[in-house]
Amino acid sequence: MRQKITAENRAAMLLEEPLQQIIPRLAVPTIISMLVTAIYNMADTYFVSRISTEASAAVGVVFSAMAIIQALAFTIGMGSGTNMSRALGAAREDEAAVFVSVAFFTTFLLGAVLAALGNLGLGGIVRFLGATDEIAPDATAYARYIFLGAPFMMCSFVMNNLLRFQGMASYAMIGITSGGLLNMALDPVFIFGLGLGTAGAALATAVSQAVSFTILLIMCNTRSSTIPVRWKNFRPTARLYGRILYNGVPSLGRQGIASIATIVLNRMAATVSADPATVSAAIAAMSIVNRIVLFINSAVIGFGQGFQPVAAFCWGAGRYGRVREAFFFCGKVATAILLVLSALAFPFSGAIIRVFRAEDPLVVSIGTLALRMQLCTLPLWGFYVMSNMCTQSIGYGARATVISSARQGIFLIPMSLALPARLGVLGLQLAQPCADVLAFVFTLVLMRGVLAKMRELEEKNRG
Repeated sequence: MRQKITAENRAAMLLEEPLQQIIPRLAVPTIISMLVTAIYNMADTYFVSRISTEASAAVGVVFSAMAIIQALAFTIGMGSGTNMSRALGAAREDEAAVFVSVAFFTTFLLGAVLAALGNLGLGGIVRFLGATDEIAPDATAYARYIFLGAPFMMCSFVMNNLLRFQGMASYAMIGITSGGLLNMALDPVFIFGLGLGTAGAALATAVSQAVSFTILLIMCNTRSSTIPVRWKNFRPTARLYGRILYNGVPSLGRQGIASIATIVLNRMAATVSADPATVSAAIAAMSIVNRIVLFINSAVIGFGQGFQPVAAFCWGAGRYGRVREAFFFCGKVATAILLVLSALAFPFSGAIIRVFRAEDPLVVSIGTLALRMQLCTLPLWGFYVMSNMCTQSIGYGARATVISSARQGIFLIPMSLALPARLGVLGLQLAQPCADVLAFVFTLVLMRGVLAKMRELEEKNRG
């Protein structure tokens, strides 16, 4: 009886409450989770940067592999979460329970495989990611523990998404923020207290992810309002995996291709100068800038994740007009947030970079200009992110994949190959802002058809 009441309350919340109330309420826990995740990523960069420029560059190099691991987890988490939420919206709770368990057990197995393969080929992997002779030792030490923590990291992201799509973002927040705060506390202890250097930063991340994993699993399995992870519900089929991938691949496009673009940038950095110190400084500077921009964007991504359960549930329930209304509301709010944050950060760009690596003037110089350029195009992310999340949540998997791939795949990779070859370090700094502008225009064109379809379905329902 209690589960029935919970399901009714969930439907009333997602279908009837004013969007200006329900979306921010769902978004606040996810924004906090995203900010904490971004902060502990920045903490790794900050503490490692105290060691050397090469160590800072090593974190930037390995972050590409870390982002690919996260992208695979988000592919499964978002794909299963959107399907689960639409099943709940259509009152098919047994089907929703299967998506939860298939996502969890599949992810843990995949993470274990990545952990084994990653450590077997560690030296070759860090070289492929863009590590030079000077950077490789620190990168190898850092990557070892990142790969070992892969099963727990991936399952944490999956459970985070599953809880969000059930409208239980506060439970997800507890798990993610607990691990993030622990990570920040352990970084200086492991890096300096125990003298582990860059390996200490990665070990702190692995331990914190294991703690997040444990808390999130407890949340999933002990709260009466959530769908538990159960082995008996692990009933994978080719069709079910196809549905998960169809809706999850946009996340792989958004994050996986972003990782590939970062790898390309890191490798192109080696071509901008014959001086190894300049190459290390360029990689370190761009790594720091990426973490800062990711921190700012995390607020918008978190806000969009508050929008996704509403979009998926309402679409499953046939409330197409509410989805369209929510999309425009979130796009406007996200753009306003980015305009304010960009304007506040721009005058202090140099000071922000110096917080991380004041000891190296070249890192500060390269990073300051790169950060200012990216802040100028950052407000375009508002409607870009919401377009990606909207199409993914309502089952437009192909279009969502194209949109998610645009900014850091379709446009950034060519820019990363062409501009540094012609303009040197300036080309590294210009690649992302140019890609942002092109991706924004491209997304507006694609979304016109999606929004027209929503209006058509809404009018058909009224008729």
